[in-house]
Amino acid sequence: MDEASLQIHTPRDKYNCVYIIFLIHGIATLLPWNMFINARAYFTNFKLGENSLGFKYSGNENFMQTLTFFSQVPNVIFNWSNIFVPLKGDLTLRIMWSIAINILIFIVTIILAMVDSSQWPDAFFWSTMIKVVILNMANGIYQNTVYGMAAKLPTKYTGAIILGNNICGTFTTVAYIFSHYVASSDKMAAIWYFITALLVLLIGFDTYFALPLNRFYRHYDIRDKKQQEKRMSEAGATERPPFLKIIKQAWPQLLNVFLIFFVTLAIYPAVNSGIKASSESFFLKDEFLYEQILCFLTFNVFAMLGSIVSGFVTWPSKKYLWIPVTLRLLYIPFYLFCNYKPILPTDQVRVLPVYINNDYAYWIVGSTMAFTSGYFSSLAMMYTPSMVENQYATVAGMFAGAALITGIFSGILMSFLWPWFVSHVGW
Repeated sequence: MDEASLQIHTPRDKYNCVYIIFLIHGIATLLPWNMFINARAYFTNFKLGENSLGFKYSGNENFMQTLTFFSQVPNVIFNWSNIFVPLKGDLTLRIMWSIAINILIFIVTIILAMVDSSQWPDAFFWSTMIKVVILNMANGIYQNTVYGMAAKLPTKYTGAIILGNNICGTFTTVAYIFSHYVASSDKMAAIWYFITALLVLLIGFDTYFALPLNRFYRHYDIRDKKQQEKRMSEAGATERPPFLKIIKQAWPQLLNVFLIFFVTLAIYPAVNSGIKASSESFFLKDEFLYEQILCFLTFNVFAMLGSIVSGFVTWPSKKYLWIPVTLRLLYIPFYLFCNYKPILPTDQVRVLPVYINNDYAYWIVGSTMAFTSGYFSSLAMMYTPSMVENQYATVAGMFAGAALITGIFSGILMSFLWPWFVSHVGW
């Protein structure tokens, strides 16, 4: 009787419990990646730095690009393959195993932080890359499943995942700065920093099991199952979703999602973290704080604010969102003309002129880049499921997740070009 009542009446999301749960999972899905990229100084200065090794390690030249590349390859593969060849089995088991693998990898990371790896830098470097591959193999399944689950619900719940993604970045940046200045050594700072990841992942693990107990979520889950059963009975049990039809209807928003994350990842974090202070009079004189605040904290805080604002303001409409999204391409040349100083081979220097030599201008424009990333990505992700019929909303949501990951991956590939570009192109 309770199930029959749930099919007819839409319960209220009391205390926004379901919204908060998807927010937490938005944090947890991007936590591993954010934890690793925010700890750039830990890898390039403490573990693989010249002071630790006694020589200049070649892997540092494109460390951030390499790390982000390896982190996203599994995500691209798993997100796209899971659409066309869905993984069978209980969603609970899929999410349980995904989070369990994340926890195991972070335990290994903490152990490696405790030991002296200066005698085997290559092994440490490649073990780090292997870890991010395994992490993101698990997260590819985790993220895709969470977006598919949220697509059953009203659009604001997809927005909750995006908001969680951006809160995750702010959280990890604050955690890294705090651990750096509170811990007694770089080793202890890394240990406490990575332990915070374990705590958040355990919270995500626990909150997932609250969803089936919530009447609001069960209402939409039952409705989605009934729609699927009806569609299958009408068209035959072997019918596959009309993928081409879904892409045709949703492609404007899928392209928007792709472009937003392409531009963002072509800049952040590879270029953004390589920009140095242009003026000695700028109030942030400490190089560590300059990078952490103007790059990581600024990006994550304003991206988070953009996601929050999208819950109250939905402008522009679906039809015109492509215009500001396309204009964001202009951020790429702006950042390259800032005081971007990547780690280059000893025989190379930057030859591209620095036209943006005002730190405040860089900070302000960087804030708008981050805000528009969070705001427009939330709009595009929320618009996508509404572009198709209700019974295909879940698949459209999965396509949006795949477009997001593809945009990230393409932007990362583009970021490999910038160190060569600034050291070979000048006028």
